[in-house]
Amino acid sequence: MTKVQPKLLKGFRDFLPEKAKKRQWLIDTLKKVFESYGFEPLETPALEYEEVLLGKYGDEGDKLMYRFEDNGKRKVALRYDQTVPLARVVAQYQNELPMPFKRYQIQNVWRAENTQKGRFREFLQMDADIVGSDSLLSDAEIISVAVKSLEKLGFRNFKILINDRSVFMNLADSNSLSGKDLIIITRAIDKLKKIGEEKVLEELISNGFTQEKATNILQSVKNTKPPAYIENCSQILKNIGIDEEKIVLLPTLARGLDYYTGLIFEVEIEGYDAGSVAGGGRYDSLIGMFAGRQIPAVGFAFGFDRLMEALEQFDLFPKELSSVKTLVTVSGNKDKSLEVYRKLRGENIPCELYLNEDDKLEKQLKYADKKNIPYSIITDGNNLALKDMEKREQENLDIEEIIKKLK
Repeated sequence: MTKVQPKLLKGFRDFLPEKAKKRQWLIDTLKKVFESYGFEPLETPALEYEEVLLGKYGDEGDKLMYRFEDNGKRKVALRYDQTVPLARVVAQYQNELPMPFKRYQIQNVWRAENTQKGRFREFLQMDADIVGSDSLLSDAEIISVAVKSLEKLGFRNFKILINDRSVFMNLADSNSLSGKDLIIITRAIDKLKKIGEEKVLEELISNGFTQEKATNILQSVKNTKPPAYIENCSQILKNIGIDEEKIVLLPTLARGLDYYTGLIFEVEIEGYDAGSVAGGGRYDSLIGMFAGRQIPAVGFAFGFDRLMEALEQFDLFPKELSSVKTLVTVSGNKDKSLEVYRKLRGENIPCELYLNEDDKLEKQLKYADKKNIPYSIITDGNNLALKDMEKREQENLDIEEIIKKLK
């Protein structure tokens, strides 16, 4: 038999059970928050027609998109984000969906990134969006969902950075800038926190702006007073119980994606330096590209991998993530072990039966340890013992007492 070398494609990952259980806990926790606000799940295909995705994310997005021709000679692309597929779904099924349509989506996306720390070519996104409402209440609720999600995960010290893309539109009008100029400025200022003012100015100058004009543009943005729309949104957030100290009006917040039209926001966790863990905003024109009429929408996405890192950094994962409460060992009296196993399953107690019956008890207990199973049941003749795997203590109990304790 020819041996195949086991290896991963660059930028792709396996998740072994220890990591996968943490990922699943995070997904399950956020699902509950989304659904408590009335958001419903949506799933879309990994592959879309290329024309559906192309041109919706700007030049950089088009370059990073996985595009190819399938066996049927169709031009297709892997899902780049979940917002454009949502727009396609709303346009395609608009007569079947309740409006406003509140959906969450948790699926993988693919981008041909240059791999480095924290950047992968396949990763999970977690989105929540409201389609069909241009009300400030929708904007405020989207931000509230992000806040309550982080609080549910155990984060306490974080900031909501808020701005409006109209800041940049007004800048264009007052400086006679073209649409192309505005895109260049927005993308450059989007990097302000990461690369600093000097590098932002260098980027603007390299794109044809004079030193004076680049400086004036940057200073103009920094000194802009947030529009009344954003201040009103902030007031609604306070009225629905969001701590006003968490809300920061930041005129230099840009967010680089081309489809934003109004509110934009990001969430940063104090002490976590890898960047924002969530971001989003209003995109009232995107769905109209598919529907032939303007349909307002607002939403956000969590950076799943950054959330995972932050949870690890602040030690916020539950200490016990095993779904199995006890291992039923098979040592000495197999029939007794099977009886115990049957009774536990009958009481709906999650349990696992050790399957290699010839293994020594010591090996079976090591198995429970490796899987972080909190208890083991040991049979000795007709006697039973419940062993606490963390405390390394055990006590002799009958089956009814064991069931009561495990419940």
